[in-house]
Amino acid sequence: MKHWYRYIGTLIICALLGSCGVKKGLKDIPILEGWDAATPEVSIIQDSIRITDKGFLSKNKQQLWELYVSGDPYQIGLNTGALTKDLYQKQETIFFSKVEEFVPAGFKQKMLIKLLKYYNRDLYQYIPNEYKAEIYGLSNYATTRFDFLGPAYQRNLYLHGAHDIGHAFQDLALVGCTSLAVWDENSADGGLLIGRNFDFYVGDDFAENKIIAFIQPEKGNAFMSVTWGGMTGVVSGMNEKGLTVTLNAGKSSIPLKAKTPISVVAREILQYADNIEQAIAIAKTKKVFVSESIMVGSAADRKAILIEIAPKNFGVYEVPNSSALICSNHFQSDAFKKDKRNKKQIEESHSQYRWDKVNEYVHNAEVLTPQKMVDILRDTKGLNGKEIGYGNEKALNQLLAHHGIVFQPEKRLVWVSSNPYQLGEFVAYDLNKIFSKENKDYHLGVDSLTIAKDQFIDSKAFRDYERFRVEDHVFQKVIKEKQEVSEEYIKTYQALNPEYWLVYYRTALYYMQKKQYSLAREEFNTALTKEVTTLPAEQKIKKYLKKIRNK
Repeated sequence: MKHWYRYIGTLIICALLGSCGVKKGLKDIPILEGWDAATPEVSIIQDSIRITDKGFLSKNKQQLWELYVSGDPYQIGLNTGALTKDLYQKQETIFFSKVEEFVPAGFKQKMLIKLLKYYNRDLYQYIPNEYKAEIYGLSNYATTRFDFLGPAYQRNLYLHGAHDIGHAFQDLALVGCTSLAVWDENSADGGLLIGRNFDFYVGDDFAENKIIAFIQPEKGNAFMSVTWGGMTGVVSGMNEKGLTVTLNAGKSSIPLKAKTPISVVAREILQYADNIEQAIAIAKTKKVFVSESIMVGSAADRKAILIEIAPKNFGVYEVPNSSALICSNHFQSDAFKKDKRNKKQIEESHSQYRWDKVNEYVHNAEVLTPQKMVDILRDTKGLNGKEIGYGNEKALNQLLAHHGIVFQPEKRLVWVSSNPYQLGEFVAYDLNKIFSKENKDYHLGVDSLTIAKDQFIDSKAFRDYERFRVEDHVFQKVIKEKQEVSEEYIKTYQALNPEYWLVYYRTALYYMQKKQYSLAREEFNTALTKEVTTLPAEQKIKKYLKKIRNK
């Protein structure tokens, strides 16, 4: 804690002394010369489909928003903003309302705003002008509710670094993303096949309105990505050349200022790289402020690699003598072999466990199809099929993913999950058709290739898990506010997710608070019989048990 206070204190002092640098950043606007500044007019046709001269937005039967936009960078931003205005404002509200929720208006909030502006003071210098122009156009449609945090354009720049900041400060932005690429003998048709879960969680409301964006810029490649209102960066996507990018967080040090958001690096790769060599060349030019693995799949190269990028290190990992590449949340290239943070991540987190779980699938001698890849992404069990409790971060499916996605780059096919989590139908899209000049369809999915929903959705276990999520928040509040609950409530709470170590850990904390040490000891011991998520969590339980013995 002392380390955190020193760090925050240093930033606050720097923020107060560095007002000139902050003002310069706040005054920056992109160069828009040469680009079309016409304000798009939105028309609504049947089924509430919104259209402009440069694109359209529609909602499919799986409740996914499908966005198509073309033009120069400024027009892409303006048209995206005009078409997705309500979605953008909702996502911005979800993010920034957290500021109001945790830091009420007053001196503390003013200091937080100063800190936020100081931390992002140089962000504008690290984002290419064309993407700043796109963000600038988009920001015309921001809500005015959060103008106290800064102009809409600067706020949107901050949002593009939000994943990086959250990941660096709390390791929460990407809870436990897992990716797998197979080709040759590991793929049913011999072609490249890639699947990933994007476990970015900012609450259920944030994941409600997923946008499948299809962007056709004047320069570079047309591409698709799974995104949300206000986001121009890329976390999962594929371009018209069959090059894919997906992001997996690594262990980072705490940065002193924001640099290039990793989603912007991924966007540039997707738009301007045709193959792996070009993707690596683009990534090498970037200065980032967190550590990240970028899985790049390439139809041209018929394989996938990992670009492992950090503020002070860079590596490329190409799997030796194999046609399967696994990525979780630790680095694998030689460049990071001696990295202390990476070693600690492997030893203490759930990253290696998930890597081993995917490796089980790779070595079961069963070749993979898109359907089987989806089955992997939906797996809630642990190693060797062990029941480890729903929501356990050691599972590939932690039941909180923003989306799951599957690519067949050589065929230009992509499947995107629909709610809830990655359990709903996976909708198929054919980039060859979507980016062809003949495409006139406002509904872009290929119905015949849809992958059915997981039957788990209709089970009692799923209903119990959804109820557990609610009751878990209730029980945490009980513990925090030192309230009383009945023994019957505790039994019911545990029965909702009986294989999850956390229900016994929370119960033990409750009994510790009530000084019922024998009951606490019993619950802590039960927790240890389950699959505890991380080594620090296991050590914490043992520390409590030692404390009870001393009493």
